[in-house]
Amino acid sequence: MGTTQLETVPEPKYWHLRTVLSEALDSEFTVGEILPNERDLAARFGVARATLRQALEQLELEGRLQRRRGVGTTVAPPRVGVAVGSEQHVWPGAVGDAWHAADCTMTAPPASVAAVLETAADEQVHMVRRSRVTHGQPVAAELLYISATSVPDLSAIDAPSGAARARAVLRELQRLDLEGQDSAVELGSARADDAKELDRLPGAPVLVVTTRFFSEGRTAAVSVATYRADTCRLTFGDSGGVEIHHDTERRAS
Repeated sequence: MGTTQLETVPEPKYWHLRTVLSEALDSEFTVGEILPNERDLAARFGVARATLRQALEQLELEGRLQRRRGVGTTVAPPRVGVAVGSEQHVWPGAVGDAWHAADCTMTAPPASVAAVLETAADEQVHMVRRSRVTHGQPVAAELLYISATSVPDLSAIDAPSGAARARAVLRELQRLDLEGQDSAVELGSARADDAKELDRLPGAPVLVVTTRFFSEGRTAAVSVATYRADTCRLTFGDSGGVEIHHDTERRAS
């Protein structure tokens, strides 16, 4: 059988450099150490700065490096795992939930979310903002969209926004019978607001976990959670929900 065209394509120069840099990270640098500037690195390895940037971006995507505002490029710590299960169903805000409610407002959701919630394009829903922190660093930000019909009894809540209202909305949501939930994961780029909350640069790689919560035969809530791809890795099991597990012995890959 003849050689395919793909097999004859040489390895991209940036990819070879990525391998060389990865070996250097293992042997010469420690977690948190700042890398030399791009000019010095390009001169050391005899490559153009454009090639170097491609290699650095690939290593950032793989979780080996982090770009930090006002600091530079540093060696990343090992990723923590994000376990996405399917058997245990629980409402957001239930006992043991690691997320912290920050705010809640009424707003018209994105068209894709409105379609899932089966609301009109301009119909307002509750949008709860939550955050997640582990080992003292922010690892995820969430927007939780809840249809107004799912939490109709908020007459006793005076605050139009804020953490108190967010907690009240979540308490009311838990009065419903949760019939099931499902999650989908995709790779994305951090938007400006997510990047600020996660202490990343806009465009940094993120993992977007979208979860639908079902009650009374319809979607009662939709969670769009944005995780830092440089510090999180995915694990799949039957634990349910989206949980962060610490794995300090495992290297970033």
